[in-house]
Amino acid sequence: MTQQKKFSTYDLVIVGVMAALVFAATFFLKIGPIPTPVGPTQIKLANALCLLAGMLFGGVRGGLAAGIGSALFDLSNPAFVESAPYTLVFFFLMAFVCGLVANLGGKHGTDRKLNLLGALAGSLTYLVLNFGKKILLLLLAGSSLQAAAVSCATSFFFSVINMVVGVVISVLLAPVCRQALVQAGLGPKLFPHHNAA
Repeated sequence: MTQQKKFSTYDLVIVGVMAALVFAATFFLKIGPIPTPVGPTQIKLANALCLLAGMLFGGVRGGLAAGIGSALFDLSNPAFVESAPYTLVFFFLMAFVCGLVANLGGKHGTDRKLNLLGALAGSLTYLVLNFGKKILLLLLAGSSLQAAAVSCATSFFFSVINMVVGVVISVLLAPVCRQALVQAGLGPKLFPHHNAA
């Protein structure tokens, strides 16, 4: 008889706290909005927190935190409010994919190489989804593929900057944050699947 894993109070707290940190980082730790032909963008440190959530807390908890925190920011800012539903899904998938890879083989976000692969995979997932959406919307509006790609170039440049910064910071912070949580005595509650290691 297998025991079904339930979403615990600690899981809800993790999602809530990480979503709040993602929201705050998006709000305060950014440059922008920067106007581009396909809408405003920004350089922000919140992507690092989205990836970090996936690495530390797994795909589902990290994905929910990343998606909810990012979407709440969009809903609070008139420049981004229309993209909130996409943001919810795209950032969920970014952290979910990162968490999936970082937790392969029972490593649970403790292996630096898997964390790096996870951060890259999650960031690339977001990049493909985000620019696929932008190009598709331009194509549906009557633009040619070449014109749509050119229109997205500026936004793509800033997204690549966000990707590199997010990957580097999240991979560096993951072991430090995990160790701090364990030393604070939260390991057994936050990482029950890995004996708080």
